[in-house]
Amino acid sequence: MLPYGQQWLDEEDIQAVIDVLKSDFITQGPKIFEFEQSIANKVNAKYAVAFSNGTAALHGACYAAGVTEGDEVITTPITFAASSNCVLYQGGTPIFSDINLTTYNLDPDVMESKITTRTKAIIAVDFAGQPAEMERFKEIAEKYNLILIQDAAHSLGATYRGMKVGSMADMTMFSFHPVKAITTGEGGVIVTDSEKYYQRLLLFRSHGITKNPELLEGNQGSWYYEMHDLGYNYRMTDMQAALGISQLQRLDQFLARRREIADKYTEAFAGLKGLITPHQTSHSESAWHLYVTRWLSGSFKVDRRTLFDALRNEGIGVQVHYIPVYQHPYYEKLGYTSLCEKAEEFYSTAISLPIYPKMNEVDVSDVIQAVKKVYNQFTNHPSRHE
Repeated sequence: MLPYGQQWLDEEDIQAVIDVLKSDFITQGPKIFEFEQSIANKVNAKYAVAFSNGTAALHGACYAAGVTEGDEVITTPITFAASSNCVLYQGGTPIFSDINLTTYNLDPDVMESKITTRTKAIIAVDFAGQPAEMERFKEIAEKYNLILIQDAAHSLGATYRGMKVGSMADMTMFSFHPVKAITTGEGGVIVTDSEKYYQRLLLFRSHGITKNPELLEGNQGSWYYEMHDLGYNYRMTDMQAALGISQLQRLDQFLARRREIADKYTEAFAGLKGLITPHQTSHSESAWHLYVTRWLSGSFKVDRRTLFDALRNEGIGVQVHYIPVYQHPYYEKLGYTSLCEKAEEFYSTAISLPIYPKMNEVDVSDVIQAVKKVYNQFTNHPSRHE
């Protein structure tokens, strides 16, 4: 079974981790700051704070933003649950707003209509690696005095209007899960240009404890530390950071291969009526974390589940990204119901195809052949595409 995503580790990556295992620090050591600086430099941000995973990083962003009970944060339902769970962790209320059916990202104009006096922040998600409409979101955030958080779990290395993702929002999160652009096993980071947010993020990820002499209320000696808030143990290890530093050196290579595969898919599926390939805006360059096709229900003799299973039977590890978050039983118990018509329309037709840099030409060809086989088997259209 060809997975939809997979890490690519080489001997240099492995050696980088071994070197840390042989060093004095396997956690809370110098590799953390080195990795943070490498990420910040890569995305043109002043500061970076590494976390144990992307979800923890988003939690940190909501903490730094001051989200608390009574606050609302607007986000998209077409995302992994972490994008809204981080609001719940802080006692806030996620507000789901509909997507643009062309880009599959949060629609900024629809989102603006959801703003109330309780709105504290916006979490814009770069779905599948295509950057959200950050220019418009920044305009809205400034107009209503809101904090803009960019969930860029999918979009490390992407650009928007010539700017790198990570240089536009108040805080931006990147994820380093094995299926992402680079991996640290598990891991995440928040980048920001704000020293205020930077200090709050550092405090939050390590129990709310600081040893920074400039922040201490007292000082009883070089051993002294103080707990200033109720934080969490969300630290990344030096082993993970070392892997991240090594992986980051190949980010451009990884992205080039993802884009190459995406181009091959788009060309191969052109003209297949009822099979929609991803649209890319002219002013952005996607990181192509996912390649999401839409199989329009009126164009096929069977439902999406049958199409999905047929592709799996061909050895293609397709996936569906994502179930609208508010449809999960936990959110339904909180009182959420069907809210976003376009998001639900998208979800009912979406199938993600494998795309990751380690795929070879045979793998890509296998995916294309399987898609065409299943398409031809179940299409309602009389013309055949071999």
